[in-house]
Amino acid sequence: MAVDGAPQRVTRRRVRTRARLLDAAFTVFAAKGFGRVSIEEVCEAAGFSRGAFYSNFATLDELFFALYRDRADLIAQQVADALALDGPGLDVPASVDRVTEVLLLDVDWLLVKTDFLVHAARDAAVAEALLDHRARLRRAIADRLSRAPLPAVLGDADAAAHAVVAAYDGVTTQLLLDRDVAGARAWLGQLLTALLTDGGAPTGSTGPAPQ
Repeated sequence: MAVDGAPQRVTRRRVRTRARLLDAAFTVFAAKGFGRVSIEEVCEAAGFSRGAFYSNFATLDELFFALYRDRADLIAQQVADALALDGPGLDVPASVDRVTEVLLLDVDWLLVKTDFLVHAARDAAVAEALLDHRARLRRAIADRLSRAPLPAVLGDADAAAHAVVAAYDGVTTQLLLDRDVAGARAWLGQLLTALLTDGGAPTGSTGPAPQ
């Protein structure tokens, strides 16, 4: 039993260490900005040594990708779960209402993501990896949109998914400025409903257009 149990304990401890490093990095990145944070600061915030960091991540970029992947996967799952409630078909207005109600709109995360987008824009290798992560979200959306009639101007489900993500990016950029989460949800719902239903009237609550 001891031999069988030891690797499991080590694995659980490493999982906890990794999770604490990710949580600490998120807090420090949000407060100071990516590119202004050192490995030592992340370790101090997590209560670990540099050795603990390097046993889990080679660089701060790698740590950020782990953060980004966790949240990209969360957003993709939120979208997929909300859209899956329609069964074989897809009621676009109702699905938009559900998606905008549960979708992650976190200002701290948006601050971290925006900092890293700027970093990626200056580094082709980082940009390539970041684009790969973003493609996961688009694939999850396109899979569900393929079951619904879409406005001809959007083309196929893949193109529609790109438009949906672009709308999300635009609304979240505004959210960084006005910090109005409720307004962002309402405006995103309006945009997505108009986009995916040939300009049909949005359902659910409405809010003012961003300033």
